[in-house]
Formats: sequence, C-alpha cells, structure tokens
Amino acid sequence: MNALRSVAALALAALIPAALAADDDDVDTAPALQAAQAWLAEIDGGAYQQSWDDAATLFQAAMTREKWEKGLAAVRAPLGGVVARKVRVVRYMKELPGAPAGDYVVIDYDTRFENRPIAVETVTPMREKDGRWRVSGYYIR
Repeated sequence: MNALRSVAALALAALIPAALAADDDDVDTAPALQAAQAWLAEIDGGAYQQSWDDAATLFQAAMTREKWEKGLAAVRAPLGGVVARKVRVVRYMKELPGAPAGDYVVIDYDTRFENRPIAVETVTPMREKDGRWRVSGYYIR
C-alpha cells in the first residue's frame, strides 16, 4: 500500500478530486478518452517507459522516467493484470489544483485487477500546445 501512495504522490492527478468542473458542457471529450485508453493499454502491457514518453510535458516535468517506471512497477505488479475496466465518470476541467490553467479531462474508471477486485483509476489527459491530448496524471485508489 505504501508503494501505491508513492505513485499517487508522484502523479499530478492526486489532487484532481478537489477541482471544480468547468461550465462548458459542449466540449468533445472523445479525443481525450481515446488518448487515455491508448496510454492505459501501454501500462497494461508493461510498457512503462513508453507511457512516460507518451505522457504530457507537464507529467514528464513532474518526475523522471526512471522514477515513474520504478513507482509504477511497484504499484501495478502486485495488482496483477486488468480483468475489467469501465468508465465511471468523465469531467472536463479548465483548472486543476497545482496545475496551470488549460484543457483537462478527468476520467475515473472502475477497474478490476486480478489481485484487487475493486479499484478506481483516475487518468487525466490534457490538451497540449500542439492540440494533442496526452496524459498528465494517473492515480489508483
């Protein structure tokens, strides 16, 4: 459980639940969902280095690739493989605690792992300057 907290502390998404949702309900969140799912597939496949490479600049600035790989391996290995993952909620945000203003989509997944039948993964893609959505935070609880 300490390793889980370590990765949570590393990820920018740890502060997401305290954020307030933006008023703009007309934002197309589909590209952010696609980016999150592709990124999660990398993690599920054990491609932790690739997941760091494909993450948002903000994410990469928050921790080194090596720290991410070690922390994520310590958390994910004991959980086992993903048995099922379902989107619980999707929230578009303009502001998040500790992060610059921008376009964020906070996605909560109900996830069942082989060794942990109930978990919630929070993945937070952000729209970067080039217009692409990349993950800026990841948290498991």
